[in-house]
Amino acid sequence: MNNPDKRIPEDIAPEVLELASRNYANHTQSYSASELVAAGEEVDIPAEFIQQAILDVQARHKQQQQQQQYLAHLRQKLFIAAAGMVATLSVWSIWTYNSISSSHSRVEAAWAQVENQLQRRADLIPNLVNVTQAYAKQEQELVSLLVRSRQTYLQATTPEEKVAATVQVNQAIDRFRDYATVNPQLQSSQLFTNLQYELTGTENRLAVERMRYNQAVQAYNQKIQSFPNVLVANTLGFEKKDFFQATNTNVPIVP
Repeated sequence: MNNPDKRIPEDIAPEVLELASRNYANHTQSYSASELVAAGEEVDIPAEFIQQAILDVQARHKQQQQQQQYLAHLRQKLFIAAAGMVATLSVWSIWTYNSISSSHSRVEAAWAQVENQLQRRADLIPNLVNVTQAYAKQEQELVSLLVRSRQTYLQATTPEEKVAATVQVNQAIDRFRDYATVNPQLQSSQLFTNLQYELTGTENRLAVERMRYNQAVQAYNQKIQSFPNVLVANTLGFEKKDFFQATNTNVPIVP
């Protein structure tokens, strides 16, 4: 030390004393080669064997140190690789979730368009009732069927309930058409002709929206059922959607 009188800050003095104590302990617990040779001579071990033993032990310790360094380096590489895999998996999971969620939203949007057309058909029923009452007051059974079918549809809340209610609406409309075919006075009225146009347009639009909905459902179902997307879909609760099967394939023809 160039200046032994130089003051040492109080905050590092304990650390200096601790390190000095450790270094002194290591020094007092170590031996020089000549000391080991002298110790060997006391038990009749030739000096060359002591020297060889020193070299062998140093080589073994060096090998152990290199092996420890290699293992430490290997653990570091494995940690980096694992962290990279976790990061990659996280990014993929987020991307897959966003993709499935977007596909699910397209299904919901397509179903909303289907509902619009189903609602439009249901809203035509009061006009069918008015026509029936105007030209056939005795057809109370048909009137009741039309009214009940519309009420059933309006009370439906889930897609499954709406599809089931649509069956009743279709049956009621088909019953009205059957009645109209045998009632020339009804067929000749302008109100009935207008309703036929409305029904035809609604059926055509419903067919288009049903097709779009089923296409969206097909794309969504394929996405959540393919591997490895199925892992994310099952974990996050994405379920398979049912197709909307046509319950009435007879589109009315306007005369």
